[in-house]
Amino acid sequence: MVRIENLTRGTSVAGRVRVASSSVDRSVGLLRTPEVLPGEGLWIERSPSIHMFFMPYAIDAVFVGKDGRVTKVVANLKPWRIVWWARGARDCLELRAGAAADSGTQRGDELRLIEIEAA
Repeated sequence: MVRIENLTRGTSVAGRVRVASSSVDRSVGLLRTPEVLPGEGLWIERSPSIHMFFMPYAIDAVFVGKDGRVTKVVANLKPWRIVWWARGARDCLELRAGAAADSGTQRGDELRLIEIEAA
């Protein structure tokens, strides 16, 4: 479990974020999550593209390069849509729809992952 801070804006992006690093966790993503609660999210490693097949709700997708810089923000990404490739991205942070705007997160911002204890 990690929390995500936006160093550029001085804001918290999400306080409780699961990290999906295995191929199974990356493939399943949020599919088994009935909703993304405020302050929560999923960090998908090695995922410069995502799909929303079978998802019942919209999310914000924040794509991040290996340097921690945001390369693309797709707000309110609806079910059954695809982001084919976010140029320069290595990872994807999936958040509750509206969370990127709430934290002011934009392309070029620097994010930091801070490890926290899982409850």
